[in-house]
Amino acid sequence: MLADEPIGTISPRLYGQFAENLGRCCYDGLWVGKDSREFAHTEGFRTEVVRALREMRVPLLRWPGGCYADHYHWRDGVGSNRPRRLGLSCGLTVEDDNSLGTHEFLRLCELIGAEPYLAGNMGSGSVQELCDWMEYCNCPFDTTLTQERRANGRAAPFGVRIWGVGNENWGCGGSYDAETYTHEFRRYATMMRHVDATAELVACGFEADWNRKLMEILRDNLDLVDHISIHRYWTGGGPGEAFSQTEYERLISEADQTEAFIVETRAIVEEVAAGRRHIGIALDEWGVWHPEARTWGPGAMDTITPGYEQAGTLRDAIAAAVALEGFHRQCQSLSMANLAQVVNVLHAPVMTDGSKVWLTPTYHLLKMHSVHAGAVALPVIVDGDEISATASLKDHAVNVTVTNRSYTQPKEIRIPTLGTVTSSDILTGSLPRAQNSHEMPDLVRVESRGWEEKEGEAVAYMPPHSVLTLGFGG
Repeated sequence: MLADEPIGTISPRLYGQFAENLGRCCYDGLWVGKDSREFAHTEGFRTEVVRALREMRVPLLRWPGGCYADHYHWRDGVGSNRPRRLGLSCGLTVEDDNSLGTHEFLRLCELIGAEPYLAGNMGSGSVQELCDWMEYCNCPFDTTLTQERRANGRAAPFGVRIWGVGNENWGCGGSYDAETYTHEFRRYATMMRHVDATAELVACGFEADWNRKLMEILRDNLDLVDHISIHRYWTGGGPGEAFSQTEYERLISEADQTEAFIVETRAIVEEVAAGRRHIGIALDEWGVWHPEARTWGPGAMDTITPGYEQAGTLRDAIAAAVALEGFHRQCQSLSMANLAQVVNVLHAPVMTDGSKVWLTPTYHLLKMHSVHAGAVALPVIVDGDEISATASLKDHAVNVTVTNRSYTQPKEIRIPTLGTVTSSDILTGSLPRAQNSHEMPDLVRVESRGWEEKEGEAVAYMPPHSVLTLGFGG
């Protein structure tokens, strides 16, 4: 049942993605090179992956990290003579030929219709280096850097709006304490504002104590920060595939609790900002991180899967659906969110193996959810156990997405008729551990679902562990 007052607009940025040079995400997953004869490509990017991401309607893409960002020097990735460097992130060391650089990444964003989000190097870089990158990308004047950009094939400015000032600087981004990081952020941000006053700057947040200290130090410089970054990975659900019902329920609960972390962070920001400036909460890394892909946290493994790759099951999609409900409820506070990561790594929507490309249940969930991006979030009252929902209004049409969280129990869903039912789609599978593969790419997919109209209600039947979207027209 829908309540009366709308919550706010669901920014498309809440459906962002994250691409880090980690494992096979950027190289091999996205980028195969312009000279590749092994893979079909579009300007060096896998054609099938580009098509899939465009169809999923990726609104925002964050790059090059992650932990990789604080080792990345942007000049290595422009021009014709690109050095080979160590690619360093999350304990993985690889060779990086820098063939995927600034121009290539920003072209990918154009190809898939995504807004770019560049994460700057604060760990091993300098203020001048990050200011130069911003000038190179955005400056309209005739400077040496813009002449270099034109010589490298781009006459007009790229116009990159979102810039991260470091990443996880409490850890892999330099092991800063909160006070030192914030003073450095203030210096970086001041200089970056001089280069492009219209850019949106993202400060590195963490947990409550760090965020409180950051805000206190920035109390008189709130004009320097547009967003505060927080990360939340779900680690308590046991193995990616061989999980129990208890572990299934624990993971769903953990996903549900992500909303509380957003609310907590918002309260800390508002305590200091006190209405003087709206600062968005950027959940720019989120998702499931299974134990087989990490050496830390609950159930961590001594030997992990190569490249932080893990199973992508229906359970992971259910968890994402639950988290997205919270994102919609907090859409006035949450300014962006980036699922980690877009191809092959961690909670990936798209997977590749050689020339094979397939889509995970989470991909189908996100594509089904695209009807909510840019719409007005409506409050929902749910009467029933193990059922949750979100709803939105756009162009006189209402879409209601219902999640049956139950491991074993089907549910009958009754929604007061909001007009003519124009669509009824469901994502489900025989088991919550069901997943797609290159042998069975369509085992889990979205299908049309029948419904009935009874006594002024739209009635549908949902199997366990499923997500249903009903669209209503005027």
